[in-house]
Amino acid sequence: MNQQTSQQAPPWYLGRLAGFDLETTGVSPERDRIVTACVVQCGDRKPVASATWMAYPGVEIPEGAAAVHGITTEKARAEGRPAGEVVEEVIVALTAVVQSGIPVVAMNAAFDLTMLDREARRYGLHALTDYVGQDLRVVDPFVLDKHVDPYRRGKRTLTDLCRHYQVPLDGAHDAAADAVAACRVAWRIASTHGEIGNASIDDLHALQVGWAREQAESLADYFRRTPGKEQHADGVRGDWPLIPHPRTESR
Repeated sequence: MNQQTSQQAPPWYLGRLAGFDLETTGVSPERDRIVTACVVQCGDRKPVASATWMAYPGVEIPEGAAAVHGITTEKARAEGRPAGEVVEEVIVALTAVVQSGIPVVAMNAAFDLTMLDREARRYGLHALTDYVGQDLRVVDPFVLDKHVDPYRRGKRTLTDLCRHYQVPLDGAHDAAADAVAACRVAWRIASTHGEIGNASIDDLHALQVGWAREQAESLADYFRRTPGKEQHADGVRGDWPLIPHPRTESR
């Protein structure tokens, strides 16, 4: 009788990952606009495949935002493409990734995915979730880091996480560099914390939903207990990996 040996699937972080990052006009997903975007596939011993976009957002890019990512209003107007076209192409690229079973790695995913969702609605496009439904699987280094090391002092920007986990970051606040670095940080955390690295990608996604909610509740509680910061508590959202649009929340 022939015996078949079943091979266990390799850990998710050793497979293909898709880094996703946006640079924007500001920090509000509801009000601000996308300036640059990147979807980069890496890992699984295959060549890196990167797609990048620059949009002209149709509004002035504040000097503070331009100082961070280097794209001025003039540069975006001269070299960027119409924002609606860029948003649509980013959604198409991410849809292909998700439908291929590749997890999306995004630092502070709730910002980037919410921003993409609102931009899609702004231009009358179908949102990413309209195409992929419940199949979206996200890995968020920000959520993972706060879970495995909740009491570490200091900031937790991508630059800080790269420094902490000894991950090279070439060109911080460049969407492509940030997307690759986020994948490297996720790999580092997963390879050193069995709870994360050994989980299936489905289970890890579900775990992050709970961890993000707990982290948000802890932050809101901190604001409520800190004189001068009480007003920030009501603005803390625990939704992950994206904040539902008000119209969908009310259904």
